[in-house]
Order: sequence, then C-alpha cells, then structure tokens
Amino acid sequence: MKKNLTSDIDLLTLDKQFCFSLYSASLAMTKTYKPLLEKIGLTYPQYLVMLVLWQKDDVLVKEIGELLFLDSGTLTPLLKRLEAAELIQRTRDAQDERQVRITLTRQGKELKKLAKNIPTQVMCASGQPADALLKLRSELSKIRDDLNNVN
Repeated sequence: MKKNLTSDIDLLTLDKQFCFSLYSASLAMTKTYKPLLEKIGLTYPQYLVMLVLWQKDDVLVKEIGELLFLDSGTLTPLLKRLEAAELIQRTRDAQDERQVRITLTRQGKELKKLAKNIPTQVMCASGQPADALLKLRSELSKIRDDLNNVN
C-alpha cells in the first residue's frame, strides 16, 4: 500500500506532467514568434486570425472562432484591433444580420507577403527537421481533438 502512495506522489512532480511540457513549449513558441510578428505589427493571436483569412477570405466570425477554438468574447476585441489597424473589415452578413462577416482589406492582403518567411524562421529556430515537426503537429492535433471530445 505504501508503495502505491509513493508512486502517486511521484506522479505529481512538474517534470512528469505532459500538460506542463505542452504549456512551456507553447510559451517558448509564442516567445519565438513575438519579435518576428512585431516587425509586421501583429500579436500572435492576431497572426492566427490573419492565417485563417489568408487561407479563406470573407468568412463569418463564427467560422474563425471554430477554427481557432476561440469564443466570440475573445475574438471580438481582437477583430476590432485588426479593423482599427485597417487589416480587416467587419460587416453584417446580408443573409443573416446577426452574423458578422470578416474580409481582408488591401493592406491585410499585402501583409501576407511580409509574413511569408515567418513559418520557416520559426521552424529553423526549433532546431527540428521538418518531418519531425509535421509528425508532432499531427500528434498534437489528435490529442487536442481527443481532449475536445471528452469535454
């Protein structure tokens, strides 16, 4: 019985926590992106929104939220800042005025050119080969999806 208690206590060390490894890696990743994104005038969450829009322009706020796993309370202020920076335009949807549609402005479209080398710079900074990062991304996406299915 005492052996199980020791085993349980050993599991509660920081170095054995998968969640902490993931959390600290995320912090390191965001820290790596920060100076690169500052050069183009974006924060990391704004960059994620822009990635969505560069992939598919003219989308509903709801769609962006679903893709980024963000609620409208988090997304709305972020979108307002991007609109103030003249990178996006927010308009009511013609079919359903309760919905807000997001489109890139000319400046928002042009910003993509300035951002095009950022993923490569971050990959190089990681010191990992591309195939290892692709595999890890796939594994993390599966873990995220599995956890979201539990919650």
